[in-house]
Amino acid sequence: MKHHGIISVANSILNSIDLDQTVANLIVTARNDGYTQGYTECTQHVNDALRVDWDNSRSATRGVDTGATHASAKADYNNLRLPMMDFVTAALQSDDFVAQLKEILPDETDDDENLE
Repeated sequence: MKHHGIISVANSILNSIDLDQTVANLIVTARNDGYTQGYTECTQHVNDALRVDWDNSRSATRGVDTGATHASAKADYNNLRLPMMDFVTAALQSDDFVAQLKEILPDETDDDENLE
């Protein structure tokens, strides 16, 4: 039970659609925020080097608060709740947590290993 249960929990977490979507959103928002910051820095360098006022009004990132979007995605990731972890947490608070865990994660070998 000990080894199979750990593998089942890990697979459930790693194969979670919620986790995949949250991480994908975090990657996209980080990339967009990086592009925005890089474009802004590059524009400043061009303005300083060429002593011109570079027109960035057509920039796709102009007026978009990519930092806030990325901060929101980070908060979503940090506050992500996965159903499997809720099940395991509830089972561990039970008096007979081994029976609860066996119910959630049935062991294929059905051995009586102690989880303590």
